[in-house]
Amino acid sequence: MRRERLALHLLILLFLFLLVAPATTRAQQWSGIIDPSRAIDWSGAGVPGGVPNRTTICATLNPGATSAQINSAIASCPSGQVVFLNAGTYNLSSGIDFANHSNVTLRGAGANSTFLLFSGDTSCAGLGADICLENGETSYPGGPSNTANWTGGYSKGTTQITLSSTANLVAGKSLIVLDQLNDSSDPGTIFICETTGVCSNGGQASGERSNRSQQQIVLVTAVNGNTVTISPGLYMPNWRSSQSPGAWWSNTVVTASSVENLSVDHSNSNESGGIVLFNAYKCWVKGIRSINANRNHVWIYVSAHSIVRDSYFYGTQSAASQSYGVESYMGSDNLVENNIFQRITAPMIVNAASSGTVWGYNYAVNDYYSVSPNWMMPSNFFHAAGTDNILVEGNNSVGFITDNVHGTHNFLTAFRNQFTGWEPNKQNQTDAVQLYSGSRYMNIVGNVLGTAGYHNNYQSLVPLGLNGNTSIYTLGWSGNGGSVDTSCCPNDPLVAATLMRWGNYDTVNNAVQWNPLELASGLIQFANLVPSTQNLPPSFYLSAKPSWWGGMPWPAAGPDVTGGTDPSGHVYPNPAQFCYMNVMHGPMDGSGAVAFVADACYGSATLPSPPTNLSIIVH
Repeated sequence: MRRERLALHLLILLFLFLLVAPATTRAQQWSGIIDPSRAIDWSGAGVPGGVPNRTTICATLNPGATSAQINSAIASCPSGQVVFLNAGTYNLSSGIDFANHSNVTLRGAGANSTFLLFSGDTSCAGLGADICLENGETSYPGGPSNTANWTGGYSKGTTQITLSSTANLVAGKSLIVLDQLNDSSDPGTIFICETTGVCSNGGQASGERSNRSQQQIVLVTAVNGNTVTISPGLYMPNWRSSQSPGAWWSNTVVTASSVENLSVDHSNSNESGGIVLFNAYKCWVKGIRSINANRNHVWIYVSAHSIVRDSYFYGTQSAASQSYGVESYMGSDNLVENNIFQRITAPMIVNAASSGTVWGYNYAVNDYYSVSPNWMMPSNFFHAAGTDNILVEGNNSVGFITDNVHGTHNFLTAFRNQFTGWEPNKQNQTDAVQLYSGSRYMNIVGNVLGTAGYHNNYQSLVPLGLNGNTSIYTLGWSGNGGSVDTSCCPNDPLVAATLMRWGNYDTVNNAVQWNPLELASGLIQFANLVPSTQNLPPSFYLSAKPSWWGGMPWPAAGPDVTGGTDPSGHVYPNPAQFCYMNVMHGPMDGSGAVAFVADACYGSATLPSPPTNLSIIVH
């Protein structure tokens, strides 16, 4: 009887623990599909608790207001309030700078009502921007305000670490960047490298302290002597003392500031970034129409838990190298969701260390590349070392690529996307999924891949090189489209050997692949055993259909979707694609910017009747 009572008490305690345990201790939505060693909890990406709805206006400005007047209004606005720009055109000869002013929103009357035309920019800590949300302190990898050695606490999931210095760290406010030295040689497992001729053809991307491309940005939640409690816990399993781990941080962080509901035209500005988030935490960009940026439309730079959503980005000034939509450049746990990218060379790019970020439910059309019109630029682009544990979910775009221009990648997941691998008049790099050498432990689950009648080969594997440019997958090559680049690095058979694929539909097989041989189940480390189910959850980061989804089918893409509007029947448009095709008005061939109002698109969208074959129209 005593044993029975003890067992009962233990069961009660276990129940109470599960009841109050944080979400990260519970089974994730990918549980039973992806091995826990290969994924993280993505449900916390973006602004914790979501974007707040601020209603109190501290200042209202009218057309004719200067950048200086807008900056002054931001600087004097009380916390949690809004600087409102009335409808009309604002000709601005210099940039807007939040200058370390937190908890303030700059809001227009709508992206089709308030127009900011820039002919000059602001320094933005040397980055150059038309709108800069910065902390007013130039703390970057080349000149951090504070540094420390990281002397203890390296296991995956750890939330307490030991630093040699905790100067200027404030619990609940400070972000710290954790890093460590790159690998000096290939260990045959996780490989962190950016050395030209060894693992890259372009060397360091400059988004790091020298030779330290692996990073994670975390929030300090407590400081007790030299013990620092952080959130979230560590994502990567390879932090270790042999790599001289360290930390750096700024004295201040701009927090919970935002730009909303206005149109920005960068065509006559010399900025590098259109809207820049620099040393930012919990900031957001929402409901924006952004035209002809220079380097990028939004630059997420040393920032965490921020959001870019419900926006429309059109064109870049050169449509060549460094012509980006949203660029993540040293970021963690950010969320880029429900955006439209039109005529942008590389719409969604990770261009320096990034971890824990989610790219969700975006739509890209006409990834225009002026240098070589027959060259397809994949929309979801991973371009630098130090990228890990990122989720790409529900996007409709032409392709997913992890190149080796600036090094290696680990533990990226693509779920329920449509990657067509083709655009009109493109013949080169036309692959749905292209994983270059040094891309290891990837998870490709529940996607719809390829274009019927164009792709004629399932995969191009090293060293055979069959039909590289017409394959669904090219895996492990050091060059483009299933080729060898001897100036870069050797081909990498571990790309395919460590790749986990499950439940993807492709147009070559015209079937869904539930192939146990594609699971990397035989690995010594980070193996993925055969999943217990072929039932996929709707999302890997959303607990339910979001309110902005409206009445459209949820989920929109995947092996379990039937009756879809694309030729395979497995894809319905996501809300961003539906908005572009059915609500926005203008040239649908991607040749010109169109009108955009976020509120007209999201929250009540339903499919047109009869359904339109979007793949034929768009691609």
